[in-house]
Amino acid sequence: MLLGEYAQGAVNARHTVLNEKSSLHPPPTAPVRVMFDSYQVEIEALLRLGIGKPMIARAAIAARHNGTTIEDELLAKGWVDAESYYGGLARALRLPFLPALDPQLIHDDRALDTQLADARSVRLNYTDRPMIAIIPEARRLLALAETMEARPGLAERAIVTTPAALRAAVWRVGASRRVKESIGALFEDKGRFSARIVLSGKQGFIAGAVLCAFVFALMSDLPLLDIVHIAVSLLYMSAMLLRALALHHRRRPPPDPQPTDRLPVYSVLVALYKEAEVAGQLVAALKQLNWPAAKLDIKLICEADDRATIAALQAQDLGPQFEIVEVPPAHPRTKPKALNYGLAGARGEYLAIYDAEDRPHPDQLRAAYATFVASRRDVACLQAPLIVSNGAGSWISAAFALEYASLFRLILPMLARRRLPMPLGGTSNHLRVADLKACGGWDPYNVTEDADLGMRLHRLGYRCGVIDCPTYEDAPTTHEVWFNQRTRWFKGWLQTWLVMMRSPGTLVREMGVGSFLVFQLLIGGMLVSALAHPWLIALAATTATYLTLGFPPPGTRETTLFAIDIANTLGSYGIFLLLGRKAMLRDEKRQIGWRWLGIPVYWLMISAAAWRAVLQLPYRPFFWDKTPHLPVMAATSARHAPSALR
Repeated sequence: MLLGEYAQGAVNARHTVLNEKSSLHPPPTAPVRVMFDSYQVEIEALLRLGIGKPMIARAAIAARHNGTTIEDELLAKGWVDAESYYGGLARALRLPFLPALDPQLIHDDRALDTQLADARSVRLNYTDRPMIAIIPEARRLLALAETMEARPGLAERAIVTTPAALRAAVWRVGASRRVKESIGALFEDKGRFSARIVLSGKQGFIAGAVLCAFVFALMSDLPLLDIVHIAVSLLYMSAMLLRALALHHRRRPPPDPQPTDRLPVYSVLVALYKEAEVAGQLVAALKQLNWPAAKLDIKLICEADDRATIAALQAQDLGPQFEIVEVPPAHPRTKPKALNYGLAGARGEYLAIYDAEDRPHPDQLRAAYATFVASRRDVACLQAPLIVSNGAGSWISAAFALEYASLFRLILPMLARRRLPMPLGGTSNHLRVADLKACGGWDPYNVTEDADLGMRLHRLGYRCGVIDCPTYEDAPTTHEVWFNQRTRWFKGWLQTWLVMMRSPGTLVREMGVGSFLVFQLLIGGMLVSALAHPWLIALAATTATYLTLGFPPPGTRETTLFAIDIANTLGSYGIFLLLGRKAMLRDEKRQIGWRWLGIPVYWLMISAAAWRAVLQLPYRPFFWDKTPHLPVMAATSARHAPSALR
């Protein structure tokens, strides 16, 4: 009886929609008619559910364009309400409908996580008899009706629910297991890449031996300080010259956009903590992404006890492509732990990472996908440039803007072009999901997870690239906020260096000699340069003495060291400024104005943050000093945000 009622009137359904299509546009050509032929079964089912013919016709055109189903487009565009739609499917099948599932009725196991990426069905363990919650599809509705009629026992045990309700229940059921895996998986499966152990036994022994040797040398007649001075100065200069090479980098034209009918599902992960104030701005920015909503999977990942942020997100008009994921409270409370938790439910073939304050260019996903398609298969990650939109806010944000411009628009593109190790930025990373999972995801114990992931990808044989479509964000404008953020960054870079250097011989074999040396200059050289920069004060005192008493004779040890120090100091300031200004657009340079004169003070602040990180590492290695964010006013954003990099 059910099958007969369902099939009644189906013969004319396709012609009805074609006639409706003809009323909206000129008579359908052969390709359009073939398109509707391919969706015939789905169209018949949707008509039987009472969905309007014009709406089905528009959704069918979008489905053909995006390579999806009509059902997907109806739900993704919000043309039909999910609960009403699946309630209608339940009535068509004469099955009960549940808009929410009780997590206590579901048994947890690792296989359950497949339902997060592709919600189909889940078993409900009622006391009297087990039931199965299903997600029916319109294109398979007739086949499902036939199955139910042929197997009455199955129909008695089935109920219909929505994909959102099924995923919400599965997230809650596996929460404790999943958070343990997000914390411990890398350490248990690939322990040599984990920063959970701050200093290995071998590294501790070497550090102690070096310290003892240093104390002994100080007590002897060895010219230890001169040797250390020369070694540090040469490392400082080498790291500076590596960055200077980026002055000669020339941008390549971006690859051509890809046809829209081949776009894959793209996941977007945003880890949020105490970000209620920017929730509206974030959602508005993500809604601007130029990607089919039916193929967009946006996960807003929040700490479960951060009710203010969750409430602020729930108050937004979130489309079906959005999902709020609540992470159970557990230490370490870091961004990479939250990202690992959300990764378990990522539905996309590709994935992008954004921060709460980000405003990505609408075409950034398309630019990343086009670059992935045009790149070698070993390119697992692409970095989009980060542009500071409030360079005029203070002299600190001005120096920050120069720093970001040189890093993301010159240094990283230079490294990518030569297929060298890249310290990624903390946001706007685009990754192949399969490669990300193969390398272990993010390290929840590393507080600069971006640099760690970039280096780990390289040593495992993957490469990173860059794209031009930018992400806009605001830099800290006050010393306190900047100092806390930079301390965390230096602590994470130090963690990354210690993890990578647990076995230097193995690292050389995995990376190659050239990449190993570049890694030392990028991470080790940056750390040493920052820690050694207070010598500037001693240099200034020495310079004043020389100007008063006269310079020592040429060729002496004092003259040589003095010349090296002067070259390093002035060279580092000069290259910092030249790289930043070369990368900036005219509007950005105008924002900076004469604030670049604060660069010497900025470098001393960097040094202070580096020393604080070294002192903090033994006692609070996994402490994440939260950077507060405020929404950008529309007028301010329009005035300060430079044009896209084109």
